[in-house]
Amino acid sequence: MRVLMIGDVVGRPGRECVRDLLPRLKENYRVDFTIANGENLAGGVGCNESTASEIFKTGVDVLTMGNHVWDRKEALTYIAREKKIIRPLNYPPGTPGAGSGVFQAGDCKLAVINLSGRVFLPPLDCPFRAAAAETERLRAITPLIIVDFHAEATSEKIALGYYLDGRVSAVLGTHTHVQTADERILPAGTAYITDVGMTGPYESVLGVKPENVIARFTSQLPVRFEVAAGEEKQLNGVVVEIDTGSGLARSITRINEVYG
Repeated sequence: MRVLMIGDVVGRPGRECVRDLLPRLKENYRVDFTIANGENLAGGVGCNESTASEIFKTGVDVLTMGNHVWDRKEALTYIAREKKIIRPLNYPPGTPGAGSGVFQAGDCKLAVINLSGRVFLPPLDCPFRAAAAETERLRAITPLIIVDFHAEATSEKIALGYYLDGRVSAVLGTHTHVQTADERILPAGTAYITDVGMTGPYESVLGVKPENVIARFTSQLPVRFEVAAGEEKQLNGVVVEIDTGSGLARSITRINEVYG
């Protein structure tokens, strides 16, 4: 089983990048299932039905979210009914949507869990305890479990990787929009990377026009952030190969494609 995880898709450039590159990536890496982080799909902040539908049409099977999940009010009702979107599991009980899901991938069932970190992010429920309980529940259904850990602190991400090592197939970090070069298989067989990276405009600061971010840093005044333009785009991701019997990872391959 080969699972492709695409890093945070930012705005229209990110959606176009997935549309243009995903068919070739799926063929070249013989991908069986595709996940993308979609919390920045709509104008660079949040997600709505039209942008999510556009991504699903490209061949993405599941969208995960993060701290911007509720930045578009439409998401409150849309995510509650769209089963292919997973929001962070460690939101309080009663939050719309689901924090995990089980999906059919060929002849196998594959589970996806989305978690949000707490360091430098809103103080949600403990992601470690939430992950442990949900992993135990899901392993009764399938050993194939992918975790998108949307977190800021590298230490928190690495700690969760070791905490879940041997219990899930992969712990894949998102949120920082900068791809890390630490992809590996942990000692007990879980694939890990601190951050998958970003999919969107290449000449940008995390997907935003550089001049917007520079103005914010130099003036310390509110500045409206806009998704960067330009012809060059990038797609960051990883492909995880999983043993379908044990649910443990055989390999993790980092993808960094720039085109335009």
